[in-house]
Amino acid sequence: MSVAPPRTIARTVAAADGAPIAVYVEGDAEAPVTLVLAHGWTLDASAWQQHARDLTTAGSGSAVPVRVVRYDQRGHGASGGGSRPWSIDLLGEDLAHVIAETAPTGPVVLGGHSMGGMTIMALAAARPELFAERIGGVLLTSTSAGRLDPRGRRDVPLRSRALGHAESAFFGYCSRTVERSERIRARLPGPAGRLNPYLVKRYLYGPGASREAVLAGARMIHACPMAAVADWFPALMRHDKAGALGALRQVPVEVVVGTLDRLTPVAHSRRLAAELPDAELHVEPGCGHMLPLERPEVISARLRTLVARAAAGTGDGAGEGTGDGAGRAG
Repeated sequence: MSVAPPRTIARTVAAADGAPIAVYVEGDAEAPVTLVLAHGWTLDASAWQQHARDLTTAGSGSAVPVRVVRYDQRGHGASGGGSRPWSIDLLGEDLAHVIAETAPTGPVVLGGHSMGGMTIMALAAARPELFAERIGGVLLTSTSAGRLDPRGRRDVPLRSRALGHAESAFFGYCSRTVERSERIRARLPGPAGRLNPYLVKRYLYGPGASREAVLAGARMIHACPMAAVADWFPALMRHDKAGALGALRQVPVEVVVGTLDRLTPVAHSRRLAAELPDAELHVEPGCGHMLPLERPEVISARLRTLVARAAAGTGDGAGEGTGDGAGRAG
C-alpha cells in the first residue's frame, strides 16, 4: 500500500528588496534537521519534488526525520523578480532570507542544482559565519564556481568562444525584446510535441533518461518567463566564486555531476573538489545536466546521508547555533 506524501505548506518570504519568494515546506515541523533546496536556471521548486517526497514520506528509508524547504528562485515560478540588475550574489541573499524565515533554529543542510549550487556558493562567500554556526552539510550538483563564459579566453577552442558570443547576443536580444520573444516562443513547438522534448533531452540529459524525466524538465523550461531565461544568463556568465569558498571547508560537502553534462562539465566539479579537498566527488555515468531529474534516487541518497550527518553532529558543533546566525542572515 502506498503512503500518502506529506502535505505541502506554501508561503511567501520577502527578500531584502521586498521581492516575494515562493516557498514550499514539507515534512515534520519538529524534525531535527531542515533541508533547504535551491533549483537551477529556468526551472522551479518542483525540480526537487521527488527528493522532498523521498526524504519525508513515512517508510521511505530515511533514518532521520527531516523538514524540507523548497523555493522558487527570484524571477522563476511564483517568485517575483524584484530589483535589477540580477546577480548570483543577490540569490545568495535570497537564500539567507529563506533560511532565516523558515529555519530560524537547528541544523540546516543545503542542496543546490546548477544555479542553485552557485546560490549556495554566493551565500558561503558572503556569510561564512552562518556555515560555521548553522549549516550541517551541502550538496552541489551539476554546478560551477565560475569560468563559464568562454569569450576572451585563449584556453578554450575558437568554436567555443564563437558560440559564447552567439549565445550572449541571443540572450541579449531576448532581454531587449521580452514581449516579442514570448510571442515567438508561444508559436514554437512546446513539450506536448516531439521536437521540444527531443532537443531538451539531447542537450540536457543522457541518452538513457526516461521520457517522464525529460518532460518534467521541458515543461519547467517552457513555463519559465523569458525575462528570467534571458536576464539570468549574463549573471551566470559573471559568476566567479573560485577561491572564495573557505566556508564550505567547515562542513561536509557532496559534489555530484553527470559525465555527459554539457552546461557545467565534469571539469567544473573537479575544480570544486580541488578547492574543497574534503568534499566527496561523485561522477554519475551516462547522465547530463539535469541530474536531479534524471537520477533522483542518486541525489536523494546523497541528501539523506548529509541529513544524517547533520543530525549526528548537532552536539559536536555542527548546527549548534540557536537562532542568531539565521537572524543575522536577514
